[in-house]
Amino acid sequence: MHTFDYHRPATLKDAAVLLKKNDNARILGGGQSLIPTLKMRLAQTPALVDINTIEELRSIQLLGAVLTVGAGLRHSEVATAKDVLMGVPSLARVAAGIGDRQVRNMGTLGGSIANNDPAADYPAAILGLGATIHTNRRSIAADKFFTGLFETALKPGEIITSVEFPLPKRAAYVKFKNPASRFALVGVFVSDGGGHVRVAVTGAGNTGVFRAKDMEKKLAEKFAPEAIAKSKVAADKLNGDIHASAEYRSHLITVLAQRAVTAALTEK
Repeated sequence: MHTFDYHRPATLKDAAVLLKKNDNARILGGGQSLIPTLKMRLAQTPALVDINTIEELRSIQLLGAVLTVGAGLRHSEVATAKDVLMGVPSLARVAAGIGDRQVRNMGTLGGSIANNDPAADYPAAILGLGATIHTNRRSIAADKFFTGLFETALKPGEIITSVEFPLPKRAAYVKFKNPASRFALVGVFVSDGGGHVRVAVTGAGNTGVFRAKDMEKKLAEKFAPEAIAKSKVAADKLNGDIHASAEYRSHLITVLAQRAVTAALTEK
């Protein structure tokens, strides 16, 4: 690991000042991806800005038809928070299925979506629910936030503060996980906002998380697993690796999307 300066600001304002002073500084949230990357010298930074003690990033609010979750909350906290379980139980289940207990007790919502790993679970929930990502500078719609593999619309010095989720009528997430890492070989999040359907796929796309528009159209007409039985995502748009071919991932998307619809229909 290369030498770097370490900062631990107490407020969001202080963190923003530090980032402005250090153009190449990196934000430290849960550190589940960043720290291993630095240790293996795959990346380096002159400074780390640790935002873990900033209370402004740790709130949860269920108000009307909107659930707002602070970016600094751990996966385990999202999985067990009363407001999340009441407002968007499918989001709680996504958080509960991330990694292992150690990862869930350290990783954060904001850190996960800022990293935008192409096999991560949260991006599918963000995109599948049509969430809005709030930063210390602006608000970004989910459809414009994820821009490619490990890439987002975030600009240097920009800090994710919270994520705003509209409450769906019903929703569910199903993934086929790698047994070692528990990352998704394929994961599908389906939501029905009362006729407005979204289907987001993670772990498969060669540009990262994406929406399956054909499935959305068919499910908007009939929200049932059989409605998308013949709907396929072309293999040439998908990843192939030692774990699964692009063709196999294509097959999994349809199977898991059907299972997610079934789960959403029985959601309690």
